[in-house]
Amino acid sequence: MTDRYETMEAWIRRQLGDEAFVLTPASCDASFRRYWRVGHSGGTLIAMDAPPAQEDCRRYVLLSRRFRAIGVNTPEIYAEDLERGFLLISDLGDRVYLGQLAEDNVDPLYGDALRVLARIQARGPLDGLPLYDAPFLRRELRLFREWLLEAHLGLQLSAEEGAVLQALDDFLVASALEQPRVCVHRDFHSRNLMVTETANPGVLDFQDAVVGPVTYDLVSLLRDCYISWPSEQVTDWALDYFRLARQAGVLRNEGSEPLLRWFDLMGVQRHLKACGIFARLKYRDGRPQYLADIPRTLGYVIEVASRYRELQGLSRFLQDRVLPAVRPLSRPEVISGKAPTRRLG
Repeated sequence: MTDRYETMEAWIRRQLGDEAFVLTPASCDASFRRYWRVGHSGGTLIAMDAPPAQEDCRRYVLLSRRFRAIGVNTPEIYAEDLERGFLLISDLGDRVYLGQLAEDNVDPLYGDALRVLARIQARGPLDGLPLYDAPFLRRELRLFREWLLEAHLGLQLSAEEGAVLQALDDFLVASALEQPRVCVHRDFHSRNLMVTETANPGVLDFQDAVVGPVTYDLVSLLRDCYISWPSEQVTDWALDYFRLARQAGVLRNEGSEPLLRWFDLMGVQRHLKACGIFARLKYRDGRPQYLADIPRTLGYVIEVASRYRELQGLSRFLQDRVLPAVRPLSRPEVISGKAPTRRLG
């Protein structure tokens, strides 16, 4: 039992007025935050432990309240100690989307998620959020080269390969900057959405929200790094979402073809970045389990790249030099069957 745990336990006791309680691990994520379920006579709460040297609770508290104000089901803040990095928040349960999604329920669950996404994009906070601009996008793309290609695979790039990746960065950044700008959650996917009885879904891990491209969160959800669906079905969902976004005033006269192109290219940027982050989690943070998600994530990139002339060089590079070197896909959360195709909007 660490000093920090004992300090948190004493803080919780003060918040509950010395009421008896039991702490059990709730979850941890890819950051330094840890979560504990607090069982007491009145029910359960969640205690968040976010060490101030690595995490800033202030943004979490601010954005949770701002999202709740527009009807998004984020945790309610009951108590906070921002200096020490402790929060006591409402418990949204343990039914994570990733563990609940199946062919017979994916349409209603994704329908709920996409309606919440439209609300975030139409009414979410913009003031005070960082801008997802060109330098930001380029920093993220560098993660792929620095952590996956160099740190994990030890690849030495030829001058031609370096030029391919530089041209790729320019192409993807230009596409992202063409898009309408909205409030972007940045991690709107199956591990951060909770199945709830009311106001489904519960939304977590929103503290890194930015102002950025309209398709970013959409591709995070529909081309999830942790679970995959048939590409035709993903396209149908994306088109349904575009209708929802027009109804909400997020999109105006953009046609389906340019929107799907933005969606595809935004996914390439996000998935290359994610592969770099998965490698960084192993080498910097000691969490090698995320390496198993790299083949699926690269598979999205290769599938999209095959449809775009500008990405043929990337496709060859990934298939010849990268994909054979990464570990085989080992996670079970891949759905390949055909699910119902009910319209969402």
